[in-house]
Amino acid sequence: MPEFARRASASRTMHRTLGALLMMCGIGSAFALDVPMSMAQTIATKGTTQGVPACVACHGAKGEGNGAAGFPRLAGLGQSYLLEQLNAFAASTRQNAVMQPIAKALTDAQRQAMAAFFSALPSTVTAARVPEASHADTGAWLATRGRWTDGLPACIQCHGPAGLGVGESFPPLAGQPAAYIAGQLRGWKHGLRPPGPLTLMVLIADKLSDAEISALADYFASLPTAGSRRPKTEGAKP
Repeated sequence: MPEFARRASASRTMHRTLGALLMMCGIGSAFALDVPMSMAQTIATKGTTQGVPACVACHGAKGEGNGAAGFPRLAGLGQSYLLEQLNAFAASTRQNAVMQPIAKALTDAQRQAMAAFFSALPSTVTAARVPEASHADTGAWLATRGRWTDGLPACIQCHGPAGLGVGESFPPLAGQPAAYIAGQLRGWKHGLRPPGPLTLMVLIADKLSDAEISALADYFASLPTAGSRRPKTEGAKP
């Protein structure tokens, strides 16, 4: 076999082996090839010719979200979690007037690529010192202590200290818009979102009053993230 042919054959074998290793390691096709990631970036920044708007219009240029409008942060969330949500919107098992038509207009490959794209963006969530909860602060108390007399666990038991998130299934809550968090809790309470792992969130949301949902949402939205600063209270020292 000529030398150039032998090298070409070796190159093809190497690429096939690399692709197989990537898949064995659980790295999705969007990471295995540059093309899907390029496609995802195009959709994120420009949308599609089929009418899907650019994701950054609502979720920010870096996937940081838009607190004022209630659009959640996507950067750094788990890839499998993001894909699960996009698939749920597409199947109408998770209901949202904005996201359902968008997810339905995306192909399976595009949804996989978008999940990989946003999960790979750097997260703005970092560890922060959280003050000791007071029983008078309903949101902080439920988030960090729960209400065990009612079988209600503390949110941080699954979502991590300071709401930083744990693994793929329990996303970070710190700094997400209060309107978004409250909307998701009410969605679980009224059957507008899939039940999730062990139907845990449905059971939790059912035990929360509307006032407690608002308090929890306000608490997690107030937790600082990277680049954010708490507003100074009147009379506080600089």
